[in-house]
Amino acid sequence: MLSWIVFLPLVGVLLCAVLPKSQAHLAKWIALATTAADLVLAGIMIASFDAASAAMQFVTDVDWVPQAGIRYALGVDGMSAPLVALSALLTMLAVLASWKVDKKPAFYFAMLLLLQVGMNGVFAALDFVLFYVFWELVLVPMYFLIAQWGGPRREYAAIKFFLYTLLGSVFMLIGIIALRLQLGTFSLTELAGLGAKLPSEVQWWLFAAFFLGFAVKVPVFPLHTWLPDAHVEAPTAGSVLLAGVLLKMGTYGFLRVSLPVLPEGFASWQFAIAVIAVFSIVYGAAVSFAQTDVKKLVAYSSVSHMGFAMLGIASGTAAGLNGAMAVNISHGLTTGMLFLMIGMVYDRTHTRQIADLSGLANQVPVIAGLMAFASFASMGLPGLSGFVGEFLSLLGAWQSTGVAAWLVIVGVLGVLFGAAYMLWMLQRVVMGQPSHIVADQPDANLREIVTVAPLVALIVVIGLNWDALLRFTDPAMTALAKLVGG
Repeated sequence: MLSWIVFLPLVGVLLCAVLPKSQAHLAKWIALATTAADLVLAGIMIASFDAASAAMQFVTDVDWVPQAGIRYALGVDGMSAPLVALSALLTMLAVLASWKVDKKPAFYFAMLLLLQVGMNGVFAALDFVLFYVFWELVLVPMYFLIAQWGGPRREYAAIKFFLYTLLGSVFMLIGIIALRLQLGTFSLTELAGLGAKLPSEVQWWLFAAFFLGFAVKVPVFPLHTWLPDAHVEAPTAGSVLLAGVLLKMGTYGFLRVSLPVLPEGFASWQFAIAVIAVFSIVYGAAVSFAQTDVKKLVAYSSVSHMGFAMLGIASGTAAGLNGAMAVNISHGLTTGMLFLMIGMVYDRTHTRQIADLSGLANQVPVIAGLMAFASFASMGLPGLSGFVGEFLSLLGAWQSTGVAAWLVIVGVLGVLFGAAYMLWMLQRVVMGQPSHIVADQPDANLREIVTVAPLVALIVVIGLNWDALLRFTDPAMTALAKLVGG
């Protein structure tokens, strides 16, 4: 099952690659069929998943490079199964959002599908070398998506994205090799039990190496500067997948590797992570106020929102870790939807400048309403998915002995700032009289409504029925909290 979910998009890549130029327009149909089939498989996996168990499920484990002890091992638990499903959903929606792409369409959709292979693989891999291969694979298609189909500064943004994340990966590779030399295995499930045997000072240094690898991807301050450039210059589908899935690879790395493998290292770094998380929350929200480009505003808001996930991770408690997972899923849904809406506005007006946009509600009420809905979900309105993760992350941090109470209080300010900058953006973009750029623009068409409808449904379902998500994540997060003493 997992091998099909991971590698089915590769079939689509190959089909796009062999399309003759005269038939290049068929690439979008190949991509849609492939991603739809992958989503169906992910849905079957979720429906068959035993949510009461913290154990790995759908496991495949065979020799890959036996001489080096490297195995082809895949499996999912409550930590990774929801992220695999999120990756499958957002990739299909990204294909729908790219329906009008006519510049090198075969290459474009091949890169989207190759990106999905890497994203699915990261969340399913149980061997550290396999994990690293998928982790690095993601860089290549995202680089080309930004560099080929991005905005005016696309080459600068693509190179910055590639170099930042590659530099973080170098430190992670050092940590992987060190763990292999110390503990004699690449298996992530085995390492989770063996890592505690390492001396405290060794764990400290290894945690630092993995922190640099994962924190760049989250990203946290001050390793975040690649993110706004990448978001602003990326095409709509690139922004959706970058915010919706790629950032989650960083927090997933902490949950899958850093905490269970290096529990004493985590204890040493716990307070520092909490400080960085809270600073990221407040900093990302504050900088969002200064943005004149609506896409850049949402990009900086991601720094703030992912700070809540890091605060939940820093807590080490079951509530906080569940909150981190809920932030991961909700941020993927809400910010992915926001970027889709911004893409719809840009397709019509060819601008993202807040000063040039006003009166969307009068001219394009469906687009305006959906943008407002996504904004309310993003700011954590109770009854929508954004509230679940923020509430549990703050609750878990408050319960934690490793996180100071004053940090949680400062973190709550991020909730207030988040509401403020989102409402400020809505007041200027959605309300008022339509600007000359907005006037006479058509409202959302059926394809665009279908693209965002699944996100609307999931945001409401998770917001009203927390158990729809937490029943998957809680067994794994409770086991992880026990492992790190939370």
